[in-house]
Amino acid sequence: MASSITPPNTFEPAGGPGTMSIGARSRGLSASRIGDGIFKYATLLFALGIAALVVIIIVSMAQNSTLSVARFGWSFLTKTNWDPVHEQFGAGAFVYGTVVSSILALIFAVPVSIGIAVFLVEQAPRRLSYPTSFLVQLLAAIPSVVYGMWAVFVLAPLLRTYIYPAIQKAFGFLPIFQGPANGLGLMTAGLILAIMIVPIVTAVSTDVLRAVSNSLREAAYAMGATKWEVTKVVLGAARSGISGAVILGLGRAIGETMAVTMVIGNRPEISEKLFGPSYTISAAIANEFTEATSELYRHSLVELGLILFLITFVINMLARLLVWTVTRGEGRSHH
Repeated sequence: MASSITPPNTFEPAGGPGTMSIGARSRGLSASRIGDGIFKYATLLFALGIAALVVIIIVSMAQNSTLSVARFGWSFLTKTNWDPVHEQFGAGAFVYGTVVSSILALIFAVPVSIGIAVFLVEQAPRRLSYPTSFLVQLLAAIPSVVYGMWAVFVLAPLLRTYIYPAIQKAFGFLPIFQGPANGLGLMTAGLILAIMIVPIVTAVSTDVLRAVSNSLREAAYAMGATKWEVTKVVLGAARSGISGAVILGLGRAIGETMAVTMVIGNRPEISEKLFGPSYTISAAIANEFTEATSELYRHSLVELGLILFLITFVINMLARLLVWTVTRGEGRSHH
């Protein structure tokens, strides 16, 4: 009688004919690993490319500002004389105008932005919150030159005719509000910058407030807190992220060019009068780079750009760090 036992050296797949063999399956897994490796190193290459681009920008700007650095050294940051004819350059007036106009923008924009964010997250119904958030963020897409034109033809005449005279009448005894007010100057630049940074500060603050755990709100309500008291608790929990939003808005204000150039008056001087003209780093580069006829003049303008780049880079890194602090804490609370 013939034996029906299958010889030990033969193998038939459990699924019958057509089932993938072990060799084909291993080849498929090997191809999948190769694809994963290609994807991993391709994305790594993209990330390294961005980092390399930042380094290249810094190095190239440093190389093209060597004459200015060698000639003026650290005094370039403190000198206020900007005289291309006699090749005497100092960034002090530009740094002053950049810092003061940006601080004014924060003073005007931050309360409004946080108020809008609190309303959208804590007060407004959902059917109103999301459309309003979209409209606020849409303001960030408006080109800066459009803001500048609006400021020249609408905002500046309004300030010159009504607002600045009223301020001088009430607070004219203060030195910062004295002097002629023609509608173009530091205060006007601060106002237009405030309008431009409201969308970004509001958007980031809104996201940060929404990231705060609802359990915190529920716990506050369970203890008998009012709506305003719950809002204060939420703001306290989100203060690091809101600080990051404010610093991010500051970075945007410091680097803004066209709108500020059109309304700040473009005069390199340091004055305590907020209604008077001033100059910013970005405006100086935009206005004078095409007129740089000497190498020292060009190197001085490139050094201005390097200073501006480093300032905005540090500010944005600090803002991202603060926002990440809040989101990391929220992520841990869910575990």
